[in-house]
Amino acid sequence: MCRRALITGVTGQDGSYLAEYLLEQGYQVWGLIRGQSNPRKSRVSRLVKDLSFVDGDLLDQGSLISAVDLVQPDEVYNLGAISFVPLSWQQAELVTEVNGMGALRMLEAIRLVCGLDKSRTGGNDQIRFYQASSSEMFGKVAETPQSETTIFHPRSPYGVAKAYGHFITKNYRESFGMYGVSGILFNHESPRRGAEFVTRKISLAVAQIKLGLQKELRLGNLDAVRDWGFAGDYVRAMHLMLQQDEPTDYVIGTGRMHSVKDAVRIAFEAVDLDWRDYVVIDPELVRPAEVETLCADASRAQVELGWKPSVDFTELMNMMVESDLRSATRNNQIEELLPAAGW
Repeated sequence: MCRRALITGVTGQDGSYLAEYLLEQGYQVWGLIRGQSNPRKSRVSRLVKDLSFVDGDLLDQGSLISAVDLVQPDEVYNLGAISFVPLSWQQAELVTEVNGMGALRMLEAIRLVCGLDKSRTGGNDQIRFYQASSSEMFGKVAETPQSETTIFHPRSPYGVAKAYGHFITKNYRESFGMYGVSGILFNHESPRRGAEFVTRKISLAVAQIKLGLQKELRLGNLDAVRDWGFAGDYVRAMHLMLQQDEPTDYVIGTGRMHSVKDAVRIAFEAVDLDWRDYVVIDPELVRPAEVETLCADASRAQVELGWKPSVDFTELMNMMVESDLRSATRNNQIEELLPAAGW
């Protein structure tokens, strides 16, 4: 029988790439969705004939128990989250409920469906759980690069909530013998990234500016540095983590740092424009507590999982700009045709 996977956040960037990858591996893939009106369901529309969906909400314990009991998955990937860090200062309680307590609720759903308690340890046939941890947990970094042993000092409510999800996964592993792992993923992008994230904000703006549809790009701190990789590479690492004999947490990243300014320069160069003619610094877009330097030491994943990234940062930014330029060109052509068509 083919293996079953349940993915929370299946309509997000990572969820859509992971669903594609697992389907290619022969899995039966279920996506947890909150109602039928998910605005991002279009991300997996091309996969709908191959995907199954189950209703559930990370804010509702009962719905998660029902979903896990119905699907009976071999693997659960908890990718559902409010993932835009700046929003976490505006809605700290909601972000904590979804990103932190949501992980606990899913772990508890698995525990109850599997019948695990303190006196019983999980067997080889138990449900395996992946928690999407984040490099934002490192925050005010104690060392560079950051590895699995680097201490956490989160600098946002988002990072704090993710740290809770990370530690509660470790606690369930140690307390109940559950196969639970956390992937401490550094920033990963793609043409499917939400428009609110800085790399996608840049690529969208560059496409619009190239076509004369936008005049400027407003950004905050151009000197902030991140370790950016391609989301399609990172979902492979998620899957590899759940195939190991022993549950272990891993840092996943490229080990190379780039600034927001680098992203801007590469993106504008992709369309033969000088970024300095279009970028405006907006103090309102600077975070209350910035995370300045994040860089992954993913050597453990490279050695033990055999994982390494296949797309470098320049290729990534060019990929995103090209995708957004094609989309903007197509949409602009459609808009020009609509009046002639009588719409």
